Amino acid sequence: MKTVLPADGVRYPRMTTEELREAFLLRELYEPGKLHLNYLDLDRAVPGIAAPLSGALALPTEPELRAAYFTERRELGVLNIGGDGSVRVEGQTYELRNLDALYIGRGNAKVEFLSANQNSPAVYYLLSYPAHATFPVTLIRKEDALPTELGSVETCNKRTICKYIHLAGARSCQLVMGVTHLQPGSNWNTMPPHTHMRRTEIYLYFNMQADDRVIHLMGPPDQTRHLVIADKEVALSPGWSIHAGVGTRAYSFCWGMGGENQDYADMDPAPVASLR
Repeated sequence: MKTVLPADGVRYPRMTTEELREAFLLRELYEPGKLHLNYLDLDRAVPGIAAPLSGALALPTEPELRAAYFTERRELGVLNIGGDGSVRVEGQTYELRNLDALYIGRGNAKVEFLSANQNSPAVYYLLSYPAHATFPVTLIRKEDALPTELGSVETCNKRTICKYIHLAGARSCQLVMGVTHLQPGSNWNTMPPHTHMRRTEIYLYFNMQADDRVIHLMGPPDQTRHLVIADKEVALSPGWSIHAGVGTRAYSFCWGMGGENQDYADMDPAPVASLR
């Protein structure tokens, strides 16, 4: 498990492009047949990707956690962005189709990820935060993820927001997690942008073709920078940073948050005219 130390708002303005990418972009989580995790010095989040092929991939107990098992003091959100598969939690099997999700509460020592067909394998995006309370394992189907239509064709941001783990859905200790799908012909996400000092936000960009990119905007509203992001890469957003972006084609992204509260609408707006 790689440890990532994102920079603070003081160091940020002086960073080079590669320094920004090293501090705020996770680029090597996806590898077929492997499970990769990163430990962030940012609300102690752990994002990762499990990409099983012919056999099961077990959720490891990394020494950085100083725990008997991964979810001893943690909760975990799992989103399948690939083919059909299943997740075994303490011997119980949960079937996950594309865009189904699973919440795994703390106290589940054995977690395994599987694909139904290695020729069309499952790909599981993982996002974990510390948990001080226990909530039950919950399967969330794509069709039950409360789709909400936002934006318009005129502003190039017509999109569908699907909430999976949140106060009115699958309950958790502090994790909030969902997916936004851009409609064909739209490419802007999270406009107008915002910050929220009370929690970290993490974006996994996916459903992108190999030669497509997202220009992800970050930083304080009056001092923005950008990251150029490819498919299955992850952008990190500290509380002081906006998080918005524009793609070369329509795409999807999984947004996940952890921190002070679970109120989805808790945002500090940054009007477009205020951006610099």
